[in-house]
Amino acid sequence: MTTYRVGYFVGSLSSTSVNRELARALIAVAPDGLEFTEIPIGNLPLYSPDYDANYPAEATALKDAIHRSQAVLFVTPEYNRSLPGALKNAIDWASRPWGQNAFDHIPAAVIGASIGQIGTALAQQSLRAVLSFCNARQMTTPEAYIHYTPEVFPGDGVVADESTKAFLSTFMAEFRDHITRVLTVLPRQSDAARTR
Repeated sequence: MTTYRVGYFVGSLSSTSVNRELARALIAVAPDGLEFTEIPIGNLPLYSPDYDANYPAEATALKDAIHRSQAVLFVTPEYNRSLPGALKNAIDWASRPWGQNAFDHIPAAVIGASIGQIGTALAQQSLRAVLSFCNARQMTTPEAYIHYTPEVFPGDGVVADESTKAFLSTFMAEFRDHITRVLTVLPRQSDAARTR
């Protein structure tokens, strides 16, 4: 079985992020053949085109991490009915300068958790619009708007509710299938063939 390298983003910078806990749960229920590495976003300066000719080390490391990944998973909260600024900033860095977009053709999936009932639905729609412009190949179903409670997610990647666990397992299995389909048609370039 082929193993795919998945870089994942946690959109929250909070030390008590419920989306980081969701990411742990997703990794725990993922099928064989997916290898996960978090792509950190908390140390990036604010993006400006002034940096395009001379990227700072943090932004170069971000792009390198994406280039090493064969797919990306976004696990995001919702802030003010949209995606968090830190995550948007990371996407801006990764997609610039013009013509050097690290997300081009990469298989991608979006999911998020919230203590609210809409479970990051609007943040995900905002994020999907940005990823569409970046030409990422998004998995469109199943949509996954997770209502977070400590009873369902008690910690350490455990999912205590069987129906939620089954849904997340299905989501990750579909993601693996999506990666296979996309990379069959659009193989990722080797690192040596890329420019930053």
